[in-house]
Amino acid sequence: MSADDPTDRTTRLLVRRDSIGETRLDEVVRGVGDLEPGQIRLAVDRFAITANNITYAVFGDALGYWDFFPVPDGDGWGQVPAMGWATVTESRAPDIALGRRFYGWYPMASDVVFTPTATRDGFRDDGAHRSAHAPVYRSYVATDADPMHPGVDADGVGSSDGEDRHSLLRGLFLTGFLAEEFFADGAGSGVTYFGAERVVVLSASSKTAIGFAQRAAVRGGVEVVGVTSDRNREFVEGLGFYDLVVGYDAIGEIPTPGGAVSIDMAGDAEALAAVHRRFGDDLAHSMTVGRSHHDARPAGDLEMEGPEPQLFFAPSEVGRRQDEWGREEYARRCAEALADFVDASSDWLRVEHRVGPEAARTGWADVHAGDVTPDVGIVATMASVDTSR
Repeated sequence: MSADDPTDRTTRLLVRRDSIGETRLDEVVRGVGDLEPGQIRLAVDRFAITANNITYAVFGDALGYWDFFPVPDGDGWGQVPAMGWATVTESRAPDIALGRRFYGWYPMASDVVFTPTATRDGFRDDGAHRSAHAPVYRSYVATDADPMHPGVDADGVGSSDGEDRHSLLRGLFLTGFLAEEFFADGAGSGVTYFGAERVVVLSASSKTAIGFAQRAAVRGGVEVVGVTSDRNREFVEGLGFYDLVVGYDAIGEIPTPGGAVSIDMAGDAEALAAVHRRFGDDLAHSMTVGRSHHDARPAGDLEMEGPEPQLFFAPSEVGRRQDEWGREEYARRCAEALADFVDASSDWLRVEHRVGPEAARTGWADVHAGDVTPDVGIVATMASVDTSR
C-alpha cells in the first residue's frame, strides 16, 4: 500500500441466508477517503451475539433484517444486524464529528458506512436501503447525549463493562419492557393482563424473557410462570423473577384457574400448542416475540386452540407509548427501568469477549448451536485487539 494510493479493508462476518449455521469471513478492499459527500464511516467497537441475532436471521426475509446491511455481491450470503457501539473514523457529514461514539444497530463487521441525518441525540441513517425500516431501527444515539448510557465504571477507567451489558441487554430488555407494558394495560383496553391471573413465558431463560419477567415481578398482581429446558431450570429458578418454573414436558401441569396470557420467545410450535391446549379459550392473549428454538417447528405450522397467536412488533409499541406518554417521559421510564435491570445483571450474567474475526465467527457458531449457557453473554469485536476496552 503506497502513500499515494492508500487502501484499507473491511472485515465482515457473512451468514448464509438459507442455512444460517454456515458463515464465512469476507474482506472488502476499499480506498481510504472514498466516502461520498454526506457519508460517515464508523469503526464498530463491539457488538453482542445472542439468540436474538439468530432470530433476526431466521426472520430475515419476512421482516427485512437482511436489508439493514445488504450484500449486493453476496450470492446468498447476508449480514445480520447486531446491537453495539461504534466510533466515527471518517466524516463527510458536517453535523457528525470525528471521534463521536454511538449506540445502535451495526453489521457484524469491522466498520460501516452510513448516510446520516443529525437528530437531537445522534443521527438517523437515511441511506436509500434503510428508508423502509422503522425509525427505531435507523436511530443511533451519541454517548454524550444518551440518557441510557451506563457512564463510567466504579474504578473510573471507562464504561467498558456497562457498554458490554448494554450491547447484550438493552435492546432485548426494552422489548421485554414494552411487552410487559402491553399486557399491563391490556393493549390499551385498561384491563390488566387481559383479566388473566398468570402469564406463561416460553423460553424463560432468554434475555428478553428475563427482562419481561423482571418487570412483571416488579409490577406484581400476576403469577409469572416460566417454561424452560431441564438444563436451564436451576438458573431460571435462581433469578427470583418467576413464581413457578416448569419444563416443556410439564406445561400440562400449569394451574388453570383464573386463566392466562402467554408470551412466546421460543417459536416452538409444539410448546406453544401445549399452552393453547392447556388453557383453550381461557388463554386471553397469545403473544409471539422471538424464536430462540430456531431448529424447532415454527409456531405457524400448527392450528392452535383458543386465540390466534399475535406477533409483537416492538417498534410499533414504541410509537404508541411515545404518543401516550410523550417522548421525554418514555425516555425517562426506559432509562430508569434499564438501569435497574443492567445493574442487577451482574448477579446472573457474565460477559465473555470474543476478540478478532475468527473469534467472532465462533461466537456466532456457539450461539447458533445452543452451546452458550444463559448466564453468559458474548460480546465480539472484529479488531485483533479489543480497542474498546
